[in-house]
Amino acid sequence: MTVLHLLASKQGLKGNEANIELARQISLNDNKIAIKELVDNLDNQDKNIQSDCIKTLYEVGYLKPELITDYYAEFIKLLTNKNNRLVWGGMIALATIVDLRHKEIFDSLKKLMETVNKGSVITIDNGVEILAKLNKYDKYFNTTDPLLINQLWKCPIKQLPMYIEKSLTSINKLNKEIYKTIIEKRKNEFENDLQIKRIENSLKQIINT
Repeated sequence: MTVLHLLASKQGLKGNEANIELARQISLNDNKIAIKELVDNLDNQDKNIQSDCIKTLYEVGYLKPELITDYYAEFIKLLTNKNNRLVWGGMIALATIVDLRHKEIFDSLKKLMETVNKGSVITIDNGVEILAKLNKYDKYFNTTDPLLINQLWKCPIKQLPMYIEKSLTSINKLNKEIYKTIIEKRKNEFENDLQIKRIENSLKQIINT
């Protein structure tokens, strides 16, 4: 039985509540048939259906990433799509499955970084998350750590606290000094007390690493 009729746009609904609920039901039931149908409709002629499908898929990724991990190649393919909603949706989906498909995603790092360097805020946010997750693996570290550091140097200051937080799991005794330096060099750019508090909390964790 098709699940397309449960998508928000097919029900004439605004917002994403219906898509999030569908993702929850798919995850609860390990509905792989529904997953395949959603993937198959990422190139549906109706862009609203495309958007609903990628939304539902990455919401499944948040809940049960193993259900969408086999479709990593399809998500990578989305990074060059003309529909920007699919670009950043694909990046989110990839971010949810990095630990399950780290080799395949690392092998596509060039395409990923090309997308990040010209992408929207959401695309960059999730690209940074992917880099940070890859950076935990010793075999990728020498490649991914410089790329992650570069993003932290050049990102808008309002994004820096979040990016540092995402990076914490890959900061160790070998690289912690450069992350401390980034914070110290950019701290005068912070615009409000909340940003400062967040970055100071991260700095304490880095110092104690």
